Amino acid sequence: GANSEKLDWFETINIAGEKLTNQELKNAIYSGSWVSAAKKYFSKPKCVVQQQFGDYLKGTAERQEFLETAISWIAAREDKTIEQYMSDHQKDESASELYQYFQEVFAWVKRIFSNHSKERVKLMKGQEWGIWYNKYKDKPFNAEELERKIIDLIDNDEVQKKSGIYHYLLSGQEKHLNLRAFSDKDKQKMYQKQNGVCPHCQQKFELSQMDADHIVPWSQGGKTILENGQMLCKPCNQTKSNK
Repeated sequence: GANSEKLDWFETINIAGEKLTNQELKNAIYSGSWVSAAKKYFSKPKCVVQQQFGDYLKGTAERQEFLETAISWIAAREDKTIEQYMSDHQKDESASELYQYFQEVFAWVKRIFSNHSKERVKLMKGQEWGIWYNKYKDKPFNAEELERKIIDLIDNDEVQKKSGIYHYLLSGQEKHLNLRAFSDKDKQKMYQKQNGVCPHCQQKFELSQMDADHIVPWSQGGKTILENGQMLCKPCNQTKSNK
């Protein structure tokens, strides 16, 4: 439609001078009563969102990054793009729906994650809180239990990506923790010790046909040390992973 053509045109001329951010472009295209109302909450220096939630957000209010984050979260809840959401609400007089939604997101965050010390907030900054709220808000979480787990995970040397702890606790997916892996040197040692034989199927393989595996998984306290490692052929490792 006309608005998407305008967006293309703005993107073409957005070369000279200080480059506009994506959201600044969208504000120009979908300008109207709704954008003006939304900017009062999300875009002014010392705006209410900056004061309440600025420590948890990437970017700045003035460059429209807080507004972009908020719209992307609420749009995702409705399975829409930012452009669709802005187009649907362009003529609305009030943006209170967006602000109320944003408050609900962080009320949920503060309810289930009780520790908001300076160090913790550093780990929480810039995470996809609204996307997770949309997905996990109805899942029962115990704040005390989550806090105990966070303390353990921060102290756990196997966890290389501490900022991934929150996503892991919500989703249960270990990939967010970037757990320590066996080095190539470790793999070579384990392969030689096993003479290239997979302990599960007893067949012999090339090193390139095998994967390093934790005998006792990380979730049960297993560490990334040679004593807890073995080389499995790729099919056996796949079978073990799927159990």
